[in-house]
Amino acid sequence: MPSVDLNNKVAIVTGAAQGMGRAIAEMLSAKGAQVAVVDTDENKAISVAERIKGVAITADVSKSEDVNNMIKIVMERFGNVDILVNNAGIVRTSRIENIDYDEWKLVLDVNLNGVFLCTKAVLGIMNAQQFGRIVNISSSAGRSVSTLGGAHYTTSKAGVLGFTRAVAKEVAPFGITVNAICPGLIDTEMVHQHCSPEQTQAYLNSFPIPRLGTPEEVAQLVCFLVSEAAYITGASIDINGGDLMI
Repeated sequence: MPSVDLNNKVAIVTGAAQGMGRAIAEMLSAKGAQVAVVDTDENKAISVAERIKGVAITADVSKSEDVNNMIKIVMERFGNVDILVNNAGIVRTSRIENIDYDEWKLVLDVNLNGVFLCTKAVLGIMNAQQFGRIVNISSSAGRSVSTLGGAHYTTSKAGVLGFTRAVAKEVAPFGITVNAICPGLIDTEMVHQHCSPEQTQAYLNSFPIPRLGTPEEVAQLVCFLVSEAAYITGASIDINGGDLMI
């Protein structure tokens, strides 16, 4: 990948206390960005922020008051927002007959409504400066069906792809790009929590590239989209070891 320079850029990464979010925050920082590490886990967020000399913000992206406070803190600390990575997400594995409305609403509130709230919160800032890069972390589930999650997870991630296209079309005249990334099975705490080693190996045996992806590989793709990809918008980019080819 070409050398990426994000000096003087300010980035917000949600769900940044672990997994893909942590790797994204760390890589953006390594490329020069000032990073707000946003998560519901205060202690883990502080740990990541201290390591990369960023700012930790405790927030639930499904709550508008938390999102508004997040923006307030970032603007007070850094003065602008150039990059938003909507990574925060949860997975539930319940089958459809066992999903009650509260569980359905919880998954969509975090995975889809959180993307809406955070995006809407930064657009005024990005419009004013005529520049912005928004990357939404969807999933291969958004293109097909979730390997691990239930119908609510697949629905939420498909919704992120539609939202990405619609917003990208609206905000392109303001110098803002909006893209989505669709990871397959990535070597994260969430995957290991919901997939046994035996199940994981069975999935890997069916992939053209027979291994888990790494959070760092996802982070590299994010860095490309926020730096080198000024003419890419409304796209949904797969990173899944070839899983959806078969």
